[in-house]
Formats: sequence, C-alpha cells, structure tokens
Amino acid sequence: MTTRPPAPSRRALLRAMAVLPAAALVLGEAPGLLGTALAAAPAAGSATRYTIVPFLNSNDGTVNVYQSDDATDFRLLQSSAYTPPSNRIRDASVFKHTDGYYYVTYTTHTWQDASTTIGFARSSDRVNWTFLYDYTVPVTGLSRAWAPEWFVDSDGSVNVIVSCSVTSDEWIFTPYLLKATNSALTAWSSPVALSGIGANHIDTYIVKVGSTYHAFTKNETAKYIEYGTASSLAGPYTITRTGDWAGWGSYREGPSVIRLDNGAWRIFFDGYGDGNYYYSDSYDSFATWSAPKALPGISGTARHFTVIKETVTGGPTLTKNATRSFRSGNYTTRYWQEQSALLNLPVVTSSSTTAEKQASTFTVVAGLADANAYSIRDAAGNYLRHYSFRGRFDANDGTATFAKDATFIARTGSASGSVRFESYNYPGYYLRHYNYQLRVEQPDGTDLFRQDSSFVAATAWA
Repeated sequence: MTTRPPAPSRRALLRAMAVLPAAALVLGEAPGLLGTALAAAPAAGSATRYTIVPFLNSNDGTVNVYQSDDATDFRLLQSSAYTPPSNRIRDASVFKHTDGYYYVTYTTHTWQDASTTIGFARSSDRVNWTFLYDYTVPVTGLSRAWAPEWFVDSDGSVNVIVSCSVTSDEWIFTPYLLKATNSALTAWSSPVALSGIGANHIDTYIVKVGSTYHAFTKNETAKYIEYGTASSLAGPYTITRTGDWAGWGSYREGPSVIRLDNGAWRIFFDGYGDGNYYYSDSYDSFATWSAPKALPGISGTARHFTVIKETVTGGPTLTKNATRSFRSGNYTTRYWQEQSALLNLPVVTSSSTTAEKQASTFTVVAGLADANAYSIRDAAGNYLRHYSFRGRFDANDGTATFAKDATFIARTGSASGSVRFESYNYPGYYLRHYNYQLRVEQPDGTDLFRQDSSFVAATAWA
C-alpha cells in the first residue's frame, strides 16, 4: 500500500458546505462563462469535462490539449493541436464563447524576446485550431505583453487580463484589462491598468463570486502567488494575502482557479522552480488551502495553462433504487463483496454459495450528500463509505461527514460500460482494487490505475 498525500481535514470539509452555497456563484456552466461552474455532481447521462491547452516544457512552439473528468487525471486529447504560423505559443488561456467556439489567447514570443502582441486562435472541437490574428497591445512604450487570461463577467462581457511591461523597465509587469467591443472578439477597448494590484505582478487570474472579484497574482519579486479582492473588475483591489500565505511555496506562477463538483475551489499553478505542476483545494472561500500536490501524468510536461469546466452529454448512468452487483473491469470473474463489513474483490460464480451471492449484491441509491451522485447500500441497510481510505459498510449515523464519506460521483470507466467511483469529499480519489481489497486512492496517471478503478454494474447475483 502506497503512502497517501495529505488530504483536507474533515473540519474543513464540513465548513466548506456551509460557506459555499451554489446560489452564491455568478459564473456558471453555460457557454461563454469562464472561471467556475455550479457545484453539483453531473446528472445521469452527463459528465463534467475540464480542458487545458498547455505549452510544453520541451517546446514552446506548440500546445497539447488534455481533458479530465475530475480535474486531477488529465489525459491527452490531441498532441501538437495548434502551432501558430509564426513566433511561439506560451501561457495559453482557453474559454468557450457563446458562438460555440473555443478560443485561446497566448503569449507570442519567448521570455527572452520583446513581445508586443498576444495571439488568438479558435476551434470548434478543441482538436483542430485556426489562427485568427496577433493583436498589438496599445500600451505606450510596451516591451512585453505576457500571459493573457480570459475573464467573462456576469454581464456576459468578454475580457482579457494581460501582464505588460515597458521598455524603461522591461521586467516590471502590471496587469491590464482589455474588453472585447464586438462579439467576434476582433476589437478591444483601450487597456486599463488594474487598480490596486500594482506594478511587478504577473499572471493575474480572476474569479467572481457573488459581487466580489477575487484576484490571484504572482508577485514577481517574491515569487509567491498573492491574493486580493475588489468590488469592480478594474479595481481597486486590496491585496490581503502575501508571502507564503497558502503554503504553496515560492517560484510559483500561472494560477488558474475553478470550482469542483463538490463545491471546493481548486487552484492550479506552475511550479517552474522544481518542474512540477501543482493543484491545491480550498473549502472555506479561499481562506486556507490543502497542501499542494503534483498533478499526475502531466507534471514536467505541461507548462502554464488555464482550466475550463463544462458539463457535456455522454456520462455514465446508473439506475437508482435498483440492486446490482459490481464486476471488476479488468478482472472479470471478480466482484465487489462485503466481508466482515469490508469491501473486497473475490471471485464470484454461479457455483458460489447463496451467502456469497447475497454479500455481492447491493442497492444503488441517490447520494447522501448530493442527489446527482450515488450511495451504495448492503442488504442490511448499511452504506459503503471510505474510512482510513478503506471501503467498508457502516450504519448511517446522520452526520454530514458520514454522508460525504458515503457519496461517490460516477465517472466514465476505462472498460466499455464501466464506471469509476470518485470520492465526494476527497476529489480525485477513486475506489480501486489493490490486492483484491477496495480502497480510495489517488490516480497516478497510468492506464493500470484507471482499469483497477473501473467496475461494471451487472445483474445482481441475489
């Protein structure tokens, strides 16, 4: 059994659900809204999809496209998906516009070179991209325009936050706001510096919750990601968190913040100082954050990206209030079976005893913590929950903690018709078999883990 990284405390998890009601959010899942999505597991037949378009540690002349259904395990959708006709592509930010197209904006030159333009491209399918234009940012004496980030406000306006420096001090960056003046995104307002953030900040990323704008921005001197708020997009912002306030460490850049299906906020950032790409979660309105973890699979490959979240069709469907047995996706003679309250994966066949068949039969019901998710009951009415990362059955004690421990979000499995069960309160952790025991563990980015965590809902044995 591998050592598990730190996870959010139960106290933080409980506090989260009280302070982050879905109604408090302004940005949502409709096309054109960027930065977050409403917090709820996807309905049956739908799936959550996260997309990133990073440039590569080995090549800043092209970008790959990756997607994930849990914001942790990103899989390659298309390599070298877009290569601009000239110059480079770094720090690509992506969003889906109301016209149905995905748009990226990006830095057009390497960090060593002067760069007065930002690039734009679009795609209908996230795989095939078309160059649109390079836009010269009209800042007097401009030396570099870096790290443009999309922001769609609650009024539907489309904005870009871009970090600019001038020739008199080419390494001191200030965030500027550009607002699209037409729906084609080909004309922009004059740039306005974001008030209150000040010079020497770069990679500013903004999310809006209620009427408040939350800015995450890198202090280019200290190399820490700082945090501030404002009541207007243009500011003035008040920076309230500096230094290593979140425990992420220094030499961090490129923050991107989204909301997970369980209501937590997740920040992604480039740990360029050590070559890893990290994520960290907050359950208390950005006040505290979990210890950063390296993203499996893409750390060391992907560089500076933003994340968009969508709800799409085609997700797994499990019939609720129905009895099922669950077969391993990669060990097809083995089934879930309750043994002394623990969930294991023995061989079950037609010649198994009646007791073994009954212990391998379960009832699927609506999730205790989220009706769009799922909970699993045994014949005695006890619920499958994780406890010390082990799958086990216990009586519902009526607490919010138990409800979350016993709730799982269905994600599409690796085998045809299979489902993966993601822990509701430990996002990115899945039920998987290990030594024929069912545990809740974090993916390592491998196909083997995805297979070990995939199960087919089969006709009940009893």
